[in-house]
Amino acid sequence: MTATPAQPYSPSVPRAHRPRRRLPRTPGPLRDTLTLMGLPLMAALALSAAFAGGGTRRWFGGRAESQRAEAQAAKDAAAAAFYELDTAQRDLRISIETITAVDDSPAARRAVADFDALGRRIDEVSPPVHPTPVDPYDLNRDEPGGPRWPSGGPPPRLTPRQGGKLGPGSSRTWPGSPDGLGPLLGKAETQLARLAPAVERARQALLAASNALDTSRSSGLTAHDLAARLAALSPELTKLNQGAGRHGVPETLERAERVTREAEAIRVEAERLPERAAEIDHRLVSLRTRAQALTTRSEQVEPLLSELRRRFTAACWQDLQHVPDIAAENVRQAETKLAEARTARDEQRWPDATSLLSTVRALLNSTDEAVSAAGDRLHRLNAVQKDPHQEIERTRFALRDAQRLAMSGRNTPDPRHARPLDEAVSRLDRAIAGLEGRHPDYWHFLTETEAIRQTAAGVVGRIREERGAGH
Repeated sequence: MTATPAQPYSPSVPRAHRPRRRLPRTPGPLRDTLTLMGLPLMAALALSAAFAGGGTRRWFGGRAESQRAEAQAAKDAAAAAFYELDTAQRDLRISIETITAVDDSPAARRAVADFDALGRRIDEVSPPVHPTPVDPYDLNRDEPGGPRWPSGGPPPRLTPRQGGKLGPGSSRTWPGSPDGLGPLLGKAETQLARLAPAVERARQALLAASNALDTSRSSGLTAHDLAARLAALSPELTKLNQGAGRHGVPETLERAERVTREAEAIRVEAERLPERAAEIDHRLVSLRTRAQALTTRSEQVEPLLSELRRRFTAACWQDLQHVPDIAAENVRQAETKLAEARTARDEQRWPDATSLLSTVRALLNSTDEAVSAAGDRLHRLNAVQKDPHQEIERTRFALRDAQRLAMSGRNTPDPRHARPLDEAVSRLDRAIAGLEGRHPDYWHFLTETEAIRQTAAGVVGRIREERGAGH
């Protein structure tokens, strides 16, 4: 049985007898790529008509012209979509590189892994897609004799409902676009924006420290310790100049901030160095003058002790016997430390000089207190020997004031307040009784009345604290 040859297209052939041609499916890789990028491109291009018996058709005529326009539009849309895909991928790569330069958190590593997987997927599906199925055909050619479609079959068609989703902005709907990396990208861009100013601040701080050190040196100060600290920052400056590309953005930011702090501290100390030297010079002179004055005063302690021994009992002066020896030893040590401080200042060892001067001051303070104690003791003993009633009345007034406060607003005093006050009254009576006799212990009387006044002040303080808490 002989096969009936295919009938060429003719308007005279009824539509029911025309051969039906199946539209070819869009290649799988193309569908995968567009789905991956969120672009619903589902088909290839549409051409105007079919070939019969392996013959060719020309691109002209009413309906054919419309189909050729549709095919050209679909081809342009596909090209635009792939260009947008490529642009989106490049933009995303820039975002990922920005994040990896700054962030090494698990979230950043996941973003990098996702981007790598996406790149591999795009590489897998992209080669079969370009060129498009109609690239071998000149859609603008109207004359006969154009190239034949593969296997002599009809050209692939793109249904009109499948071609309208291509267009600018489609790739922005992709979940992996830079908009989806907002928090990570924002953090990275913030740190990158801080990088250049931080490095510049570090450089300016180092320059300011160097200038301040030069100024101090011009006034005759060597400042070896500050120069050594500044030299230690030189390797850090080298790393800053090498850039974040080599050492990382977080490390570079931390290094820049540390260098800025250190350089600023050096600058402040260098600027204060002349003032510090002048202050040490002043203290050296002042403490030496004070040591000389204490030497003179300590020589007067022995006559005071002699008068105390002659007029009062041993209990009044026994604790002061060693004051002259202690004063002389303290002054001797102070003078030795002063000489060491002068040497340290001449060698510009400022911390050592400051420490030695503090030691000298402590020794002189101790000596001053001891020497003053002898003169104060004699003065107080003379006063109480002449008129003990003044000390007695002063102590009784403190006790009465505490008793009135304890009874304020009460019919009976609180035992916690009344007991110590009653004991203080008894102690005062015993102290007054101790003044009777040929050789009264005036120093015991003075120390006892002072202790009684302290007891009364303690009771007053507790009462006011309790009433304040009650309000």
